[in-house]
Amino acid sequence: MVLATTAADGTRLYQADEEARRAVVHLVGDTKGNVKNAVETFQVGYLYGFHMTLPELLSVRFSSTPRTGDDVTLTVDSRLSTEILRAFSRYNLTRGKNGAAVVMNYRTGELLALLSLPTFDPMALRLPSGGSYYYNRAVYTLYPPGSTFKIITTASALENLPGAADMLIDCTGGLRVDGQVINDFGAAIHGELTLKQAFVKSCNIAYAKLALQLQDQTLQKTAAAFGFDDYFLFRDLVVTDSVYNAASSGTARNGFAVATSGFGQGSIGATPLHMCLVAAGVANDGVIMEPTLLRAVHSGVNGKLRDTFAPREYRRAVSPETAATLQEYMRAVVTSGTGTRAAVPGLTICGKTGSAETVSGSREVTHGWFVGYCADEGLPFAVAILVEDIGDGEGGGSTAAPIAHDVFQYLRDHRSDVLSDAE
Repeated sequence: MVLATTAADGTRLYQADEEARRAVVHLVGDTKGNVKNAVETFQVGYLYGFHMTLPELLSVRFSSTPRTGDDVTLTVDSRLSTEILRAFSRYNLTRGKNGAAVVMNYRTGELLALLSLPTFDPMALRLPSGGSYYYNRAVYTLYPPGSTFKIITTASALENLPGAADMLIDCTGGLRVDGQVINDFGAAIHGELTLKQAFVKSCNIAYAKLALQLQDQTLQKTAAAFGFDDYFLFRDLVVTDSVYNAASSGTARNGFAVATSGFGQGSIGATPLHMCLVAAGVANDGVIMEPTLLRAVHSGVNGKLRDTFAPREYRRAVSPETAATLQEYMRAVVTSGTGTRAAVPGLTICGKTGSAETVSGSREVTHGWFVGYCADEGLPFAVAILVEDIGDGEGGGSTAAPIAHDVFQYLRDHRSDVLSDAE
């Protein structure tokens, strides 16, 4: 499917369907360059023919062959991207909300969808005013990850606390740390929980206690293994660096700050793309692949293959044994925990929900998260769904998880199309 091309008269053309154009505009870009580092600008070297070989240059110079840019083939699936855009509008709790969605092949790193809302039509006669329409939330906005960060806290406990999987953690309600009280969603009291039960029930008090037991340095080290505080330098994608402690001043943090880090609050910030990488790393037995948008480049002069982009490992986040335990826990979240609305008949879906509290302007808001993956061999795809400013009393399970369900269902129902596109 052609996402963008140039007509004979020099006019830049995009897909005929407006909804499809909107669904991929933040990764493709627009003629005005409003979207920062989209393919239209980031891959200008290929698109304007700056990588031509000497024989190609001579062919253009001494023949009637016009100079032309290369044909760039992306990994993105426009139909899947359009389905995600529709899913945001399908549900009352997410209709009209801003947010982001990422879908990635966790075996290869290929990105099938990189969606940011609000969207705009690059072929509109009058483009919208205001930078929020052009800002790619999927790769540039740092959000508190909320309870999706419990994946990392759990990994840290499994790898640093002997017998962590068998320990019991007592949740008796409000936990007072440094004079401040930490409560669970709905003021829940869970009683004694194993680590798995705490993960499935998404108990904040249990994870605050885990963070205090691990201590800040250990938890930060595990976060770094997943890419936090790293300088993201990917081949064909610009991504804001995620941070474990954005307010770091070189001094030790107090207990409350450490405790809230255990469930992804405080000064932790991550992009939706990065949280997709976290889920992908768990799914891929602890190895995170580098995310990529480019699949191949063919010469615009003679059609010959100029470049291909092979999968490349980004980093190992955890051991295969730790990843296997996290896989078990994330599966239980979808079968019997907070993420049941992401379940799809016939598929093995694993994931983690999150409700992340932050401040927008002078107003306290909550964002809904779901990160997860399909464990079935034939559909190796991870997702991250972020819904901004959800309603009071709602969470990632009621807002982001249903959209994830629609993504996985689409992948199931269009398996042959998705896999053939990924070949």
